[in-house]
Amino acid sequence: MDFVLWIIIIASFIVSYIGLIYPVLPSPLFLWIGLLTYQFGINSEELSLWFWLTMAVLTFILVISDIIINSKAVKHYGGSKWGERMAGVGVIAGSFVFPPFGVIIVPFILVLMTELVQKREMEEAFKSSLGALIGFLGGTVAKLFIQTFIIIWFLLSSFVW
Repeated sequence: MDFVLWIIIIASFIVSYIGLIYPVLPSPLFLWIGLLTYQFGINSEELSLWFWLTMAVLTFILVISDIIINSKAVKHYGGSKWGERMAGVGVIAGSFVFPPFGVIIVPFILVLMTELVQKREMEEAFKSSLGALIGFLGGTVAKLFIQTFIIIWFLLSSFVW
């Protein structure tokens, strides 16, 4: 039985990484599926309260980091509030269009069109669109590090500590 549960845990962690480039898959949810499968299926006494509190905080940071980094990057590159919003919409819509490349292309195009509709110069609009791209990539890198940290801590807590 433990073997099957470990397969579920590993599969959950892999899907959480796929969620980095395919945002329709909620990475934090799949991380927690893996963690909770271990807790309730394999060993309910191994992981401490400190571990679970830290995982909750890191999950919150994981979710917020993507939103904040994307929004701040568009804003930093001169984007409007609507440009910031369209960058977020573009990441979600792009997940369904041309996966995994849609999450890069669609926000870029949506921010560009949004800024042009608001009578921005092409150079300004392009710069804001570039901010959407940089924000997505920056958010993805941040999530990659946080997820990897969570998984490493889980493995150390399960096998070493």
